[in-house]
Amino acid sequence: MTPNALNGGHAGFPEYHNVYIEPGSYAIYKKTGVFPDGNDLFKELQLTLGPAENPDGSRTEPSGRGYFPRAFNGADVTVKDTKRFADTDGWGYFNFHHSEPKAPTATVQPKSNCAFCHIAAAKRDDVWTQFYRILDEVPLPQGGGMKPAGQ
Repeated sequence: MTPNALNGGHAGFPEYHNVYIEPGSYAIYKKTGVFPDGNDLFKELQLTLGPAENPDGSRTEPSGRGYFPRAFNGADVTVKDTKRFADTDGWGYFNFHHSEPKAPTATVQPKSNCAFCHIAAAKRDDVWTQFYRILDEVPLPQGGGMKPAGQ
């Protein structure tokens, strides 16, 4: 979750990110440490509840002070297909809009929209595993699989 208030008033992605992986692909990843071709990652985006009550953009609710999910804001899908998406490191990135109206279908995004950041900074196989402990704790495959940022 990256709220606007903690990012100079404008976060690149000011939402909660709920990410889902298809169970069969997850089973392969867990066993091998590699995301298989055909793997889909679905990212559901939710804005934070407003209005902010505190200078950091948080609110105080019965459960305590923090950031709370609000309305659905959009969805992204990432598909691994090393042949079809060879120019973006084997992944295709699709966006169903982060505002209204939501798109009923999506076309693959250009490398500069999504793949560029994933290639530059995602921890494993261009996936932000460092933000999802269940993915990050899977042992690396023989021969590695992680890359230094920017490579």
